[in-house]
Amino acid sequence: MKKTIQARLALMMFLEFFIWGGWFVTMGTFLGSKLIQANGNQIATAYLSQSIGAVIAPFIVGLIADKYFSAQKILGFLHIVGGIILWKISSVTDYSSFLPLIMIYMIIFMPTLALVNTVCLRQMTDSNKEFPPIRVLGSIGWIIAGLIIGWLAWEKKDAVTEFTHLNNTFLMAAVASVLLGLYSFSLPSTPPLKKGQSSSIRDLLGLDAIGLLKNRSYLIFFLASIAICIPLSFYYNFTNQFLNEVGMEGAAGKQSYGQISEVLFMLLMPLFFKKLGVKKMLAFAMLAWVIRYGFFAYGNTGSGLWMLLGGIVLHGICYDFFFVTGQIYTDNHAGSQFQSAAQGFITLATYGVGMLIGTYLSGWVVDHYALADNTHNWNHIWLIPTGIALGVLVLFLALFKEKDTIKQ
Repeated sequence: MKKTIQARLALMMFLEFFIWGGWFVTMGTFLGSKLIQANGNQIATAYLSQSIGAVIAPFIVGLIADKYFSAQKILGFLHIVGGIILWKISSVTDYSSFLPLIMIYMIIFMPTLALVNTVCLRQMTDSNKEFPPIRVLGSIGWIIAGLIIGWLAWEKKDAVTEFTHLNNTFLMAAVASVLLGLYSFSLPSTPPLKKGQSSSIRDLLGLDAIGLLKNRSYLIFFLASIAICIPLSFYYNFTNQFLNEVGMEGAAGKQSYGQISEVLFMLLMPLFFKKLGVKKMLAFAMLAWVIRYGFFAYGNTGSGLWMLLGGIVLHGICYDFFFVTGQIYTDNHAGSQFQSAAQGFITLATYGVGMLIGTYLSGWVVDHYALADNTHNWNHIWLIPTGIALGVLVLFLALFKEKDTIKQ
């Protein structure tokens, strides 16, 4: 791949994850603040928008991107519309107005995660070596967004009103979304691979990638992806609120340490691909999740601060070893014909079904352990995802039989 194309794709990836990280991490804290006053179940329902968008993503990506329109053009259109919605969200002051807008936005945004992968992978001759250096710019984008939030102290409550300034995160993301939308139309052409072919019910439902489940190892990976995202919902939905509640200053900025770790491990992934098999890569990721949730259960901002920071830093192994490995593993199994549908399909499994179940569970658990002073018993809360992640790890090790490394 030419260096100029690599740089253009890297900028695309940077903006994609800057947008997402710009508001997603702190949304729970924003909703739980005095301005919106949402409870745990309402916060979880707002995060449910991610799962709804992920469920719909395969229909948009698998059908439209594979059959009718170039992926980069769909990406541009979705981000421009998304930017307009984010701008509107920034002025919302009540939960009933916020919820439908965030639901619509995430239905628009979640397909773009698969689309940026498709635009990248279609330009590559060796995705194992070429994809990680580009994807790492996405992590950097997320880091920069978190650092900006921490630097500008948008999480800090106003001394008089007790409101935060987290509405600014949606304004920041809105501007970036429109920029990426316009920029997307200049990206390398990624035309549909099945243009002009007859459509079947299978095509219309975007189910081409279901054939991947005939492979036993891929089926186990697919089910593990769903299961491990159940406890992951606790992390995505409530970590920022948890850290702010236990007194961590600049929590969003410190959460960006996880993305810094992600960058490091992303750069090292070509080495890990050669040294480790698929099973070990995925198993290490799940073990890191178990340790992370355990750290959160027993850490504090005093002598246990290292546990809180350690849980954050483990994000590099958690995310890279599972999600990035899974994306490339999926691409290897799917082949070029069903590439877009397959990427949408794994998005359905992870951010869709798994996060859907986890979102409902996390909201119920957080409300169950709410205290009278509007704080929570976080020790009990974090022990639940710890146990779930441990169970998934044990079953995965027992059932997954893939011994080969990812294709070189």
